[in-house]
Amino acid sequence: MSTFQEKLKKYAEITVKIGLNIQKGQILLINAPIVSAEYVREVAKAAYDAGAKNVHVEWVDEELSKIKYEQAPEESLMHFPSWKAKGYEEMAKDGCAYLAISASNPDLLKGVSAERVAMTRKAQAEAMGSFRSMTRSNQISWCVVSVPTPEWAAKVFPHLSEEKQVPALWESIFACTRATLDDPIKAWEEHSKQLLNKVEFLNSKKYKKLHYRGPGTDLFIELPEKHIWVGGGGTNAKGVPFIPNMPTEEVFTTPLMEGVNGTVSSTKPLILAGNVVDEFSLTFEKGRIIDFQAKEGYDALKQLIETDEGSHFLGEIALVPHHSPISNTNVLFYNTLFDENASNHLAIGNAYPICIEGGTNMNAEELKQNGSNSSLVHVDFMIGSAEMDIDAETADGVIEPLFRNGNWAN
Repeated sequence: MSTFQEKLKKYAEITVKIGLNIQKGQILLINAPIVSAEYVREVAKAAYDAGAKNVHVEWVDEELSKIKYEQAPEESLMHFPSWKAKGYEEMAKDGCAYLAISASNPDLLKGVSAERVAMTRKAQAEAMGSFRSMTRSNQISWCVVSVPTPEWAAKVFPHLSEEKQVPALWESIFACTRATLDDPIKAWEEHSKQLLNKVEFLNSKKYKKLHYRGPGTDLFIELPEKHIWVGGGGTNAKGVPFIPNMPTEEVFTTPLMEGVNGTVSSTKPLILAGNVVDEFSLTFEKGRIIDFQAKEGYDALKQLIETDEGSHFLGEIALVPHHSPISNTNVLFYNTLFDENASNHLAIGNAYPICIEGGTNMNAEELKQNGSNSSLVHVDFMIGSAEMDIDAETADGVIEPLFRNGNWAN
């Protein structure tokens, strides 16, 4: 049986070789919580072994962020340093690869003003708009991964003793990312091909509308005429393939901005800026959220929706079978990267230009004309379950079953 260090090394290697696909002479930019230091060191070793020119790490301490939310003057919450945003942009223009590590305490900001948190996040999103555009349009290779924190592990495995919680979460992460296998690189290549088969099927169909049905959900979503389904990885501006999320089980596209009608209910909690938002529903009319409810985290959800005009609309629809490796663990991760890959999901806010034919070469107005939404935010939330059915309507009005009982109908 592989030791922890062996699996950690494999995890770092697949991050570098499959997730980011680092090329010789490339810069690697990492946004990393301080708790991820051991993993970051392994990533740096793997990156240099792959020929990286430099590994630059931006360290983050969420406890310091909480202190700022609680005690800093309001004017500082509305400011994000331009020098930092420009640094990210310069590295992206130089063709860097970008690794974002998601590792947090799901309940960190419970009781902290949702308005102050939203203010800070909006300022950062505005300042980092150019860099975010480069990643969303796949101009550079980018990847999101996770490592455990003690607080997150305790949330996921409350029944285990404290000393066993973090190791248990590590094992779950290793399993979901295929780091436990003898040849995880080959396994990822095969998995990517399977997702691409679904992408080819959906793109050949060119459905014009989807109808979601499930407990608390009756939702119609129209698709733009030029929509493209994506999954199994992307290709950057230099033609280098990469996989943006590890793990990933989804295929996704963009909805028609003003073509969403009905009500959808969440099936898993959403961790939103250190707050848990749970048992919530959204009601849409002509694409816009006109009503919403939440049993927990209402204020955080309200601040998200009110970020800007685009945050009142959807920017992504993603299909994930209920019987998938992550879902079959029966673990509620309280982390969107994992939970979204165990469930059909939608995203509030910005749409990916790669989901529109020729979208990466369009300006904001052209994307809007093609039905694509624009926003400072992009937040996924889970809606899938074993009780969800999805029907798809073809261009000539034929209704076909797409999902039945949470899984692909074909």
